[in-house]
Amino acid sequence: MSLLPNNLKKISLFLERLPGIGEKTANRLAFYFLRLPDEDLREFAENVTDLKKKTKFCKICFNLTENNTCAICQDDKRNHSVVTVVETVLDLLSFETGNIYDGIYHVLHGKIDPLNHVGPDDIKIDELLKRVKGSAEVKEIILATNPDMEGEATAMYIKSQIINLKSHIKITRLAYGLPIGANLEYADYMTLKKAMEGRNKF
Repeated sequence: MSLLPNNLKKISLFLERLPGIGEKTANRLAFYFLRLPDEDLREFAENVTDLKKKTKFCKICFNLTENNTCAICQDDKRNHSVVTVVETVLDLLSFETGNIYDGIYHVLHGKIDPLNHVGPDDIKIDELLKRVKGSAEVKEIILATNPDMEGEATAMYIKSQIINLKSHIKITRLAYGLPIGANLEYADYMTLKKAMEGRNKF
């Protein structure tokens, strides 16, 4: 039998379903919501209610936005000749956090994963190919899918499709290797292999 009031328990049980949230953390968050001023709680509830209604895909890159096109695609100061292909919006945010990139993006919303019945038609690959085919502006595609088996397969598939479509477009892949501050003794052989392949003149 739960010692919490029913509505508070429902909030806690819902929070437990969120990634990385256990029972104790969910209970603490539920009590935090209970202590919030009514105005703050009402504002939070309205934002949650509007989340699905107001959030949609950018019609160009499939980033999340409240408008037809996202702020990145609308920005004339960015380099629209370079498109970085990422798996998720969270990956896009990683690039944007450090101001390390001034091009634009294409968000796949997944990766090719046959074991989980995800094929090329289930993610935004066709939309990328149509975008490349219909634009004379795009000069380089950076494939920034994750360096796991599915991410590599997705990158290879996209590369082959773009070459068939426009062979003159430059296709690059993110370099992989040793992170700053890492010790060689803890690196796996594949990381060392990628580090050797991607070595630069010193």
